[in-house]
Amino acid sequence: MSVGLLIVSHSAKVAEGVCELAAQMAADVTLVPAGGTDDGGIGTSFEKVQLGIEQADTGDGALVLTDLGSAVMTAESVLEFLEEAARGRIRLLPDVPLVEGAIAAAVSAQTGSDLEAVAQSAQSAQIPVAGKESSPATQAPAEPGAGSAAEDVSGGAESASGQAELINPMGLHARPAAVMAQELTGMDAEININGVDAKSVMLLMTLGLKEGQTLHVEASGPDARKAVDFVVGRAEDGFGEL
Repeated sequence: MSVGLLIVSHSAKVAEGVCELAAQMAADVTLVPAGGTDDGGIGTSFEKVQLGIEQADTGDGALVLTDLGSAVMTAESVLEFLEEAARGRIRLLPDVPLVEGAIAAAVSAQTGSDLEAVAQSAQSAQIPVAGKESSPATQAPAEPGAGSAAEDVSGGAESASGQAELINPMGLHARPAAVMAQELTGMDAEININGVDAKSVMLLMTLGLKEGQTLHVEASGPDARKAVDFVVGRAEDGFGEL
């Protein structure tokens, strides 16, 4: 089991589309759309949200994301009718960007994170990346074969760094970002790629790294070397897209 997601939108197509997109990066997570009115119009439905919560919560809880204000009101009304135990397994996040929050939450749930951690991942989608213009993402492309790694164990601290050129045509798009975030989440290390937390799929995607640009990886902790080798290796393999 894993934490499930309920997507509440005024449009059935929007809710279904968000679930479809998130499913590309979190195939094992329960994603439930609750969009539109009961007769297929634009609006929200108490019954759809109520049923959606039952479907999304498979035992580990569920996160509810919404688009507009009245969707929040509908979700809040449904929560009021739940038993206390069931209500304690549901988190409603009304201020999280719907698409970005759903992707971040789904990737986190895919790794087996608990409800609180999944909610925090969704909320991370609100955080802007400061100083993106001066980020290492804008540096000149690496020379061919420039993938490299270094290690520093001075003072007892375990750290490692490396870099690799992006060789896949689409660069660091959603799918490789999700794969890396999922794998790195399970490693005992703090990992940054071009200055952002590499365990956050949304922060990785904000880098906008394209083919020919360079991943700069820095890690510290017991799994630092493993983390850097993983990122560099996947980049040099073109994320399996070549």
